[in-house]
Amino acid sequence: MNEAITSTSSSLRQRWDSLLSASPALRIRNAAAELGVSEAELLATRIGDGVTRLRPDFRAILGEVGKLGRAMALTRNSDVVHERKGTYLNPQLGEGHVGLFVGADIDLRIFWHAWAHAFAVLEPGKEGARYSLQFFATDGEAIHKIYLVPESDAGAYHDIVAQFRAEDQTTALHATPVRGEHPERPDAQVDVHGLRAEWLALKDTHDFHLLLRKYMVSRTQALRLAPEGNWAVPVANSALRATITRAAAEQCPIMVFVGNKGMIQIHTGTVAHVMDVPNWFNVVDPDFNLHVREAAIASSWIVRKPSVDGVITALECYDAEGRQLVQLFGKRKPGIPELEQWRTLIGTVEAAHRPA
Repeated sequence: MNEAITSTSSSLRQRWDSLLSASPALRIRNAAAELGVSEAELLATRIGDGVTRLRPDFRAILGEVGKLGRAMALTRNSDVVHERKGTYLNPQLGEGHVGLFVGADIDLRIFWHAWAHAFAVLEPGKEGARYSLQFFATDGEAIHKIYLVPESDAGAYHDIVAQFRAEDQTTALHATPVRGEHPERPDAQVDVHGLRAEWLALKDTHDFHLLLRKYMVSRTQALRLAPEGNWAVPVANSALRATITRAAAEQCPIMVFVGNKGMIQIHTGTVAHVMDVPNWFNVVDPDFNLHVREAAIASSWIVRKPSVDGVITALECYDAEGRQLVQLFGKRKPGIPELEQWRTLIGTVEAAHRPA
């Protein structure tokens, strides 16, 4: 059995090497998709060759990453990548279902149920060796990656790797599917009156998720069934580009949320440099990078929710399966009303980007 697993892993490694020979710049995520496996399964074939499997003591590992000092946090989903440099401060990792890092730079919401695998990775780069800690879900999809930057404490990194190195360093990894979302119910089966009434009675935008669960609706279904008025307004998918470009031009501080099944990563502040490369719209600032595959955006909405601090406005973008890709707000904290600059900006985008 072990010989069969080792043989399969070795074969996968050989197929990956062949791909890289033909396309040296091919990223591991794209290689995994081309080979019909998960990223974690592919990464595991290099255990012992720059990759070390770590014990799945995720809370303990993350409890140590503040010692790295300045690092780069990366969270992505299928079509949006969020990279933020800073220090992992103020960890709240406890015993609950959700963990937190709350800092001006690294701001994370961690959903532990999805976490399954951890690795330390050494990979060659244009400017020398590149070290990272990488975390994956049971299906082998990446949840979060922490990359060292020149200012990071490399000694602390190696201490973490030594402390959490797993006894099992075999090159095989078995990915198992994650249970999908419940299929969307027909609108006719939803208590639309109740949903709308409770939407209008919200006191905290974080309670919107509880509202979805109570009425058993998906996010995009809730947006379609929103209260009458401008609480959920569909806009053209060009709205994301327009909003970020205008925010950069006006230096309007924003909040950019990108998440997956195990993590939400947040940037708060201004953005400055936007750039296009083929198929991607990008923010490329010194401490914050955002990469969006615009063709994947299937629907975009300007969404308003009441709160004790007044109405809070967001731009939300979804893929064809109704999964949220990215969410934008104006910079704010609890107890502080929404920025008028943001409210004006998003109102201008709403007026100019009505669906065709």
